[in-house]
Amino acid sequence: MKPSRPGTTENISVSMPAELVSELRSRTGRRGLSSYVAEAVRHQLAMDGLAEIVASHEEEHGAFTEQEIEAARRELFGEATAEDVGRGAA
Repeated sequence: MKPSRPGTTENISVSMPAELVSELRSRTGRRGLSSYVAEAVRHQLAMDGLAEIVASHEEEHGAFTEQEIEAARRELFGEATAEDVGRGAA
C-alpha cells in the first residue's frame, strides 16, 4: 500500500451512536460533518501524543508535582487558575 499524499482524502465508514450523528448533523449540516470529525480526530491524536509524552516523562522522573502542573497551566493559559481552566475560561 503506497502512502497517501498530503491533502488527499479517503472515504471510510464509521459507526457511531445515532444520537451523536443527529447532534453532529444539527451542528454541522451534511457538508461540514467530515471536516468536523476530521478535526475531532486530529485533536484526539494530539491529546494521545501529549499523554504519551507525559507518561514517558513520569516513568523517567516520577509524577508531576502540583507546582509543576500549575506552572504548565500558567505557561499554556496565562494567569488563569486551575478552576478557570476547568470551566473553559482562559
